[in-house]
Amino acid sequence: MYRREFSQANQSVITDNKTLEREINLAKVIQSKLLNGEKPKLDKDDISGVSIPARLIGGDYFDFYPLPNGRLRVVIGDVMGKGIPAAMLMILTRGAFRTAAESTQGPGETLTAMNNALYKDLRSLSSFVTVFCADWEPSTGAFYYSNAGHSLPIVVRKTSELIEIPKIKGVMLGGLPDQVYKEEKITLQEGDFIFLYTDGIIEARNREGDMYKEGRLIKVLKENVSKTAVEIETVVIDSVTHFTEGVAQRDDITMVSMKVGKDKTDISSFNSPLV
Repeated sequence: MYRREFSQANQSVITDNKTLEREINLAKVIQSKLLNGEKPKLDKDDISGVSIPARLIGGDYFDFYPLPNGRLRVVIGDVMGKGIPAAMLMILTRGAFRTAAESTQGPGETLTAMNNALYKDLRSLSSFVTVFCADWEPSTGAFYYSNAGHSLPIVVRKTSELIEIPKIKGVMLGGLPDQVYKEEKITLQEGDFIFLYTDGIIEARNREGDMYKEGRLIKVLKENVSKTAVEIETVVIDSVTHFTEGVAQRDDITMVSMKVGKDKTDISSFNSPLV
């Protein structure tokens, strides 16, 4: 009798595990579709995006949102935590961004609206989200940006000169209520390359426990600035993979790359883990 009951209990566990696996895989498909939806149709712009989380589902986030005034709103973010909880908050963050993008004038107002929408939920869950948001205006080369506790982008001229963009501080989403996020602006030129990323790149570790760090990333970008956005992303991934020597990484790697061309702006995004 006990053997039969044990067998039935064991079969129940197996069934539950299979159900959980199917549900997690479904969540992965849903998240992938949300991150990799239809590309914006912009004049003379080439846009692509890929998301491959470090686990089955992840918490990094990027998005493109074409605006009626001809600008492209770009966002990249990193939710505190990993796995399913982070993925759920990522989807919540995406919804807040999409809603804010429709009703705000610039990236600063977008982050302000996002924090107002997310603050109570994030605080109740003891979580937060770092976000960098920007408006790219292809007709003038203007790049307006605002920051909520995220790493600033790296900008490299076609001469391989590193451009230090004005620093702008802002509390991470969920950090404090009633925050007003300020904006800064730079003007991009033909051949400029701008690189947005999450800390999974610079915090990647090798067998000795050493981190990849920003200095190594900047060196790679300067050496490959003549390449296309997608090619540079591939070079960065190869560089980090070589550095980590096959060591499994704990964090997703997410980047948004934009190469300013003479007749078009080449924009690409890549979201990938290292395993």
